[in-house]
Parts: sequence; C-alpha cells; structure tokens
Amino acid sequence: LFEEILDHVPPPVGDPEKPLQLQVTTLDYSEYVGRIVIGRIHNGTIRVGQQAVLITESGAIVKSKISKLMGFEGLKRIDIAESSAGNLVAVAGFADAYIGETITCPNDPQALPLIKVDEPTLQMTFSVNDSPFCGQEGSLVTSRQIRDRLMRELETNVALRVEETESPDKFLVSGRGELHLGILIENMRREGYEFQVSQPQVIFREVGGRPCEPFECLVLDVPEEAVGGCIERLGQRKAEMQDMHVSSTGRTQIEFSVPARGLIGFRGEFMRLTRGAGIMNHSFLDYRPLGGEIVARRNGVLISFEEGTATTYSLKNAEDRGVFFITPGTKVYRGMIIGENNRDDDMELNICKSKQLTNHRASGGEELAQLQAPVDMSLERALEYIGQDELVEVTPKSIRLRKLSKKLVKR
Repeated sequence: LFEEILDHVPPPVGDPEKPLQLQVTTLDYSEYVGRIVIGRIHNGTIRVGQQAVLITESGAIVKSKISKLMGFEGLKRIDIAESSAGNLVAVAGFADAYIGETITCPNDPQALPLIKVDEPTLQMTFSVNDSPFCGQEGSLVTSRQIRDRLMRELETNVALRVEETESPDKFLVSGRGELHLGILIENMRREGYEFQVSQPQVIFREVGGRPCEPFECLVLDVPEEAVGGCIERLGQRKAEMQDMHVSSTGRTQIEFSVPARGLIGFRGEFMRLTRGAGIMNHSFLDYRPLGGEIVARRNGVLISFEEGTATTYSLKNAEDRGVFFITPGTKVYRGMIIGENNRDDDMELNICKSKQLTNHRASGGEELAQLQAPVDMSLERALEYIGQDELVEVTPKSIRLRKLSKKLVKR
C-alpha cells in the first residue's frame, strides 16, 4: 500500500519562496497555549515568533504572532522551529481561527478558497440525570460539570452547537447527525459523566414563508444482494434515487436525496440489511419543503412498574407480552423501559416478583426456565429507538431507556 501511495499520489505543490499561505483544516485545544490550528502550508515558510495575519471568513484581517509551532512524526507532535510549503503543521497564536480560514503574510495577505463546514441538522437535549438511580455509577453528574464539558468540546468540534435553555439543568446540543452526537455521548460516558439525552430532532427552517427541512445527499456502496432491501427501506423514508451503477467488483453504488429525519435510525438498519458489508456516506444538500410523514416506531413499550431486581420467574411469565431489553438480575426502577410491547400501546409490568416457595415437592422436578435472548440496546440503537416522550439514561456502566412521565399506564 505504501508503494502504491508513492507511485500514484502526487506530491504537494507549493513554493517555499512565495508569501506564506496556510489553510486551517482542523482545530485542537491545549490548556497551556489555547487554540491550536492544524493545516498544510500551501506556500511560503513559517517560523516560531513570526508575525502573521489571519484572514477570516468575513474577510477581516487579524494580526498575531506564531507562539508555538509543531510538526508531525507518525502520530506524535514534535516542536519545530520552522517548516515550509507542503508540510502539515500545528500552530498556536490565533485564538479565534476557524476551519477554512487562511494564515498568511502581513505584507502580502492572500486568502485561499474558503472551506465551508456543513451546518448542524439534528439537535437533542442533554440534561442532568434525575432517575431513581442517579449518581450511583458516574462521578461527573452536576449541570456545571456537564456544561463545562460541552463548552470545552466546542473548542475542537467545529460542527457542534451548544445552547443554554431556560432550565439550568438542560442544554440544547446540535450536530451533523446521530453518529456525530453519538460519538460525543460515548466519549463523555467513558470520561465518567452521567446524564440523560432526548430523542434527536431535525432542525427545521422557514424559507420563503414555507416550513423546510434539511436534505442530505446519501451514497451507498452495497453488495448486489442488498440493493433491493436498501431501496425499499429508503423509499419508506421519503428518499429519491438520483443515480445507480455497478462497479467492476460487483458492488453497487446508489445515490439518494433524502430528508435528514429519514436518516434517523437508518444506520443500524443499513448494517443489518448489508450484514456489515455496506458503506454509507452522506453530506448536507440544502433546505427543501417538508417531504411528508415518515412512519415512526409502531409498537409500544414495556415499562417496569416498581423498583427492584428483575427475576427469571417474572420475565418468563411476561414473555408473551413482547421482547425484553434486560436479563434476570438487572436492577430496574418504576418508569424504566424494559422491552417492546407486541401491541401499539405502552404497558407496565412487575418483573421483580419471585416465585412463592411451598413445602410441596414437584413430582418430576422443576425444569430450568429458558428465556428468549434479550435485545441488546447499544447507545446508537437506543438513540434510534426512543420516542418523543422517552429518554436515554447514559452512565459509565449502563445504557437505560426511560419514560419522561412516571404516570401509570395500562397494566
């Protein structure tokens, strides 16, 4: 592979003698030097202590000095004194630099073509965990700790937006999709944070007096046997096929335009349709008039009626009600979602009840109860599954689903 890269990838084009031009392609943050911009030097030479200017997205020119310069040695960053055209460098000294902007020479400032970062299309609420099990598994649980972590993420995650709400315990977080927000949630839980998140919602806009929604360009690369299933499922999600062709390897590339809300929950379904052999990419297209109703989850959920520990006896007796997300020995609380109902309404169950022991011996001995395998609710699957009146409780040890309201439903 390395030899193929040498043979076919052209070397960078640039002149070290020309005025400096460095385009910011990603951001990082250090508690010692502040914001760090990373990018390739298109022209010129950059040195520590050198005076330079930043040409912003609006065309404004901001003067500053290169306070720190780092190069790359494999995956490590190393301090260097200077670097020239063609090299990737990390630069400190520009506190307000943003993706796509240009660091250049103050005597002859010339901007490179601006790189546009896609706007967020989905948003969800991050809030303090207020379930009966709050504070039992995480070490970072307060609204201040969650807020500080989200604000710190803004330093490097350029497609993320964080807004404070009327409630000090809730924050509105917007991102590029379920995967984008899911990565942030997973990173936070691994760092010891405990919180809860709402169902992802599409960000709508009004264009020309009409309500509009974001559309995405979706490109799939799938095995031939999965083509029909993918087209059928995307049709149900209001997607329109734009192009399709078969490659020499026998795989099929299909391009769709699809509402962003049509992609909510599709990634997991796509992996199941292609048995993990499909490739999926999507990018923002534009805002268009609403594309019609997309059918959401049809079944209701099974909800725990009381706090306690799930027993084999209760789960076995309730198996005909639906499919469970938990196993015997799982700790549950009232309002926690423990499975999916076979019907379209929600139902509360007592799954903590134990079998009453008697002093009568069974004639043939009791058979060991064989339970159906539960559905494994990963973080990504949980975000896809929940409805508007439900939350995902995220802790370093557990992913739980729960109802917003603890009001009793049909038992």
